[in-house]
Amino acid sequence: MVFMQDSERAAKIAQQRGICVGLHLNFTTPFSGSCSAKLSDKQHKLGAYLRWSAARAIFHPGLAECFEYVVKAQMDEFQRLYRESPSRVDGHHHVHLCANVLLGGLLEAGVVVRPHFSYERGEKHVHTVYRAVTRFLLKRRYRATDYLFSLTPLEQPGRLEGIFALSDNSVVEVETHPIEPEEYQFLTSGEIFRVAGGIPIASGPAIPGYRQPGVTTVTPTP
Repeated sequence: MVFMQDSERAAKIAQQRGICVGLHLNFTTPFSGSCSAKLSDKQHKLGAYLRWSAARAIFHPGLAECFEYVVKAQMDEFQRLYRESPSRVDGHHHVHLCANVLLGGLLEAGVVVRPHFSYERGEKHVHTVYRAVTRFLLKRRYRATDYLFSLTPLEQPGRLEGIFALSDNSVVEVETHPIEPEEYQFLTSGEIFRVAGGIPIASGPAIPGYRQPGVTTVTPTP
């Protein structure tokens, strides 16, 4: 995330340690770092709009300039901090997939964009049309993994084994939050390797387009 209180320090650490990072677009949580009043006001306006449950699926022409301004500001700030454009993009509360961003073409073509979470057994298929349109747009203009799952819940028998098995023929991303004690223990104790068996786990982000099946675990900004 950029324009946050610790963004500068995080960028320096990532560069010093050679950590591969992407841009975590933020429309919904107020910027806590230094930014212009104009940018703060426009982000606040978008945050208020996106709290409406249907807002993500509807293109709002009246806010098109606002979305463009806030996205460009974050892209430019990422470029300043990391001296390169982001090669992959995801979003706080997943709003990088809202209609104004995708239909507005606000992300550079060819970048890796995190898709919606994949449905799991027993889940209700909500917003099916919106998800279908999103998948079409991602395949047409960007690159995305075949599946995206959350590491939790960990207690459900066979769940992770089934998710990891998908990587025999697909690129699977598993989102993790090591700040959570349960997830940290699972990742650092080696339990993830026991569950994965012989399935390769990438040390960095999945790069769709190379079509190399496998699982990657990533750490989004809390």
